[in-house]
Amino acid sequence: MDTISIITGLTAGSVLGLVLAYIIIAKANKSKQKSLLKTAKEEGESIKKEKILQAKEKFLELKENHEKVINTRERKMQEKEISYKQKEKTLSQKIEEYNRKEKQIKFSKESLERQIQLADKKDQEILKSSKLQIEELEKMSNYSAEEAKKQLVKSLKDEAKTDAMAYIKDIQDEAKLNASKDAKKIVIQTIQRVATEHAIENAVSVFNIDSDDVKGRIIGREGRNIRALEAATGVEIIVDDTPEAIILSCFDPVRREIARLALHQLVTDGRIHPARIEEVVAKTKKSLNDEIIETGKRTCIDLGIHGLHPELLKMVGRMKFRSSYGQNLLQHSREVANLCATLASELGINPKIAKRAGLLHDIGKVPEDEPELPHALLGMKMAEKHGEKPDVCNAIGAHHDEIEMTNLISPIVQVCDSISGARPGARREIVESYIQRIKDLENLALAYKGVTKAYAIQAGRELRVIVESEKVSDQKADELSFEISQKIQTEMTYPGQVKITVIREKRAVSFAK
Repeated sequence: MDTISIITGLTAGSVLGLVLAYIIIAKANKSKQKSLLKTAKEEGESIKKEKILQAKEKFLELKENHEKVINTRERKMQEKEISYKQKEKTLSQKIEEYNRKEKQIKFSKESLERQIQLADKKDQEILKSSKLQIEELEKMSNYSAEEAKKQLVKSLKDEAKTDAMAYIKDIQDEAKLNASKDAKKIVIQTIQRVATEHAIENAVSVFNIDSDDVKGRIIGREGRNIRALEAATGVEIIVDDTPEAIILSCFDPVRREIARLALHQLVTDGRIHPARIEEVVAKTKKSLNDEIIETGKRTCIDLGIHGLHPELLKMVGRMKFRSSYGQNLLQHSREVANLCATLASELGINPKIAKRAGLLHDIGKVPEDEPELPHALLGMKMAEKHGEKPDVCNAIGAHHDEIEMTNLISPIVQVCDSISGARPGARREIVESYIQRIKDLENLALAYKGVTKAYAIQAGRELRVIVESEKVSDQKADELSFEISQKIQTEMTYPGQVKITVIREKRAVSFAK
């Protein structure tokens, strides 16, 4: 009985202990859950506040960007409004001038009508008397009035043509005597003061390497490296049998320079793989863009040109890597700018505007895209877009006669551009085009009647034409020389000027047997 009581008591105690332990554990878990919920709520509030702050910052950033865009648009609209007002003012002035001229013409017309009425009466009287005279003359000469008129017109036409040719020749000789000395003096002084170096650019660059082992690393496994380099730079890389050299081929000198600098850095560093190639090319592009901007700024500082738009500065810098007929475009533009300033000073025109127009006259050759407009018109539109003065814009657009010249700066820029491009050694010409130009000159002269031979000499600067003495007289030789010169001016493109010399001689040949 005691054993059973003891067992029962132990069992009851154990059950009671388990119940108490369960209750205690349940209370602890409930307290822990409350603590976890409280912690989660606090973290949630913290995250909520953080997200709200981020959203506010993003909103402020977007608001600031939006305000910048609006300010930019408002500024452009104000500029356009100012431009429209100026155009409206100019148009009003033209309308007033037109109305004034219309009144003058109307007055002149009324005066002319009165004079015509008076003259009609006199004409009727003169007509009657002239008819009587014509009838008498027809009886005396046995010619009708119409036949006599044709004969007279023919003789007068031949005489007038001969007199006109002689008169033109006299005027040309007189103009040469009076103008040649001063013109040569001004041009020679200008060229002497602005003698600069010139550089010849090609479509191919040669990258020298220390050994041919580097070629294999540049090519890479199955050509991966060279393909990555060509894709990143847009340049064709030619790895051939040429010892210790790699050829970089591209018509864009900027891309070619990026490829050369990137290749130099890769070979120096020694790590050559596609990812490294992309990284180096990106860095090289950024570095070259900075160099282009710095070149534009330095050029403007050297020339004393201020207030140029950043985009125009960048275009001036890009000229360093462009060439025109083998003549470096930046050197050519600097030369033209200095020539324009000197020539404008000699002629009493503002040299600063002339220098500015001379520097910018070829910016249409260096856009990043490839538009279809002629470079002169494209350069004019770019200058107008970036706020250049109308005189400068007109000089840029008119230096190849695409538009009409409206100020004295335009012909100065055109002349200085020709001087810079036509001086000996400034530009190179492709052999085929040079030979074709020589042939065209000779064929043009041979097309005239009486011409037996034609020779283009002095690199196409002079054309000597030999004619038959029986078919061409001395007077006709002068006319032929003038006609050939006019046809060359209208139909051909050539640097400088072409001298046409017509040779007529009589040769008597016999043989003693």
